[in-house]
Amino acid sequence: MTELLRFGLLGGLLGLDGTAVGQFMISRPLVAGWLAGWVAGVPGMGIAIGAILELFLLVSFPTGGARFPEGSTAAVVAVGVAVPFEGSGAVAASVAMGLVWGQVGGWSVTVQRHVNGRLLSEDIGRHTGRLGRAHLLAIVGDFLRGAVVTVAGVTLGRAGLGLADGRWPVDAGVSTGVLYVGAAVSLGILLHDLGGFRRRRVLFVLGLAVGIVGARFL
Repeated sequence: MTELLRFGLLGGLLGLDGTAVGQFMISRPLVAGWLAGWVAGVPGMGIAIGAILELFLLVSFPTGGARFPEGSTAAVVAVGVAVPFEGSGAVAASVAMGLVWGQVGGWSVTVQRHVNGRLLSEDIGRHTGRLGRAHLLAIVGDFLRGAVVTVAGVTLGRAGLGLADGRWPVDAGVSTGVLYVGAAVSLGILLHDLGGFRRRRVLFVLGLAVGIVGARFL
């Protein structure tokens, strides 16, 4: 229970970094994964899962009014789900859960923004105290949203992985390979969005080199 509370606290704080407070980029999956791993005492696993999720979610640009996955939720949930398990599919299943729950987190952000809108009125700008209270309530609400969504994701993910424990059909090497293939597809989409191979040859070569070196540490 204490560990779940720590994950919830971290999820709430990282949720604030996304928009409401700071925007210091600590809510990116790579950093969020490391922080979640540090909270659980497994920083190596945390940064590995965070790196994989970062590759998957790089193509999600938070532009305009589009709904996008919440990377911090995805990372904290994935690490939280993976911690108690040691099977060959633990990391792969946890990353999958993180990707799914990142979408849930994105949906919750949309709901939270609608709630924030209800806190405002047409004349609130003329009342400094009311405006300050509305702002504070929006921040507190965003923190609680992140915490609740994170705890729910970790709890459900652990329950599901516990039921499937020992039934994973492939070994750890194949599972990791599937994750790399999925991440490569995501990076290919990103390269296309940045102008394609012909215009970004140097970027592609540097990314490939970094990926090969990084894979040796995961």
